[in-house]
Amino acid sequence: MKTIGTILRELREAKGLLLREVGAKLSLDPTILSKIERDERMPTREQVKALSDFYKEQKNDVIIAWLSDKLAYEVQDEDLALEAMKVAEEKVKYNVKHKNK
Repeated sequence: MKTIGTILRELREAKGLLLREVGAKLSLDPTILSKIERDERMPTREQVKALSDFYKEQKNDVIIAWLSDKLAYEVQDEDLALEAMKVAEEKVKYNVKHKNK
């Protein structure tokens, strides 16, 4: 499974861009971007928005990877993590269904 860092690195390399080039375009320190790509740091919501806008053709992939990494990190040491995630999935489905009414 690919992490947010792996996906961002692959997207940047596919475009033939250097860390400093992406950093300059997004006003993001290349050192921070490097740590994100090496999964040593989780990007903030604002950074993910900027990066997903920058890699617009893969915008959803970037956002989904970030959200899934956040969720996995939060519950990884819990014995009931998988059961809780199933319940959370049902809650999200319920909330989305009732939000649109």
